Amino acid sequence: MLKKELRKIYKEQRANISSKEKLKLDDLMLLQLQKMYFEDSITLLTYWPIGNNNEPNTHLYSSFLRHTIPGLQIAYPVSDFTDSSMKAILINEDTAYTTNQYGITEPKEGIELKPTDLDLIFVPLLICDEQGFRVGYGKGFYDKFLAQCKSDAITLGFNYFSPIDKIQDTDEYDIPLNYCITPEHIYEF
Repeated sequence: MLKKELRKIYKEQRANISSKEKLKLDDLMLLQLQKMYFEDSITLLTYWPIGNNNEPNTHLYSSFLRHTIPGLQIAYPVSDFTDSSMKAILINEDTAYTTNQYGITEPKEGIELKPTDLDLIFVPLLICDEQGFRVGYGKGFYDKFLAQCKSDAITLGFNYFSPIDKIQDTDEYDIPLNYCITPEHIYEF
């Protein structure tokens, strides 16, 4: 299937997950994450889940890593919709956040990290395929950003659904994930 069709299907499927079921699925994905080893990571780029999109609870996963990796630095993306780019902004306990016109919560200010400073990156997705390519929201922010990251940075997606066989319209700009965690499995690509 094409990205456009997959985007529509998986937005609808995710919207149909009840809040009670979502809590259970998020907890199951946390249990999967706990099986992985990231102690060599010192910087994490995560993202604030968009509530209206019923996204996985990345706060749960980044909080777990913050408590298990001493000195972990956490950054959030700030998007520039004029050129579909983003930057990673380091956060701390005093960080103030704002929600932009697209419903994305971002740090108001902070120290910008270079893409090459990041060790682990949580990448949003609607679905991925068995090669690690993903369908996001269609603006290319993450693929542009990931192209600038160091080659050994770990990219990780969380999804309520297992990977499909193949996304038909991937191109040379699409960057595959290293891992996708679902409630039942850790997929490595």
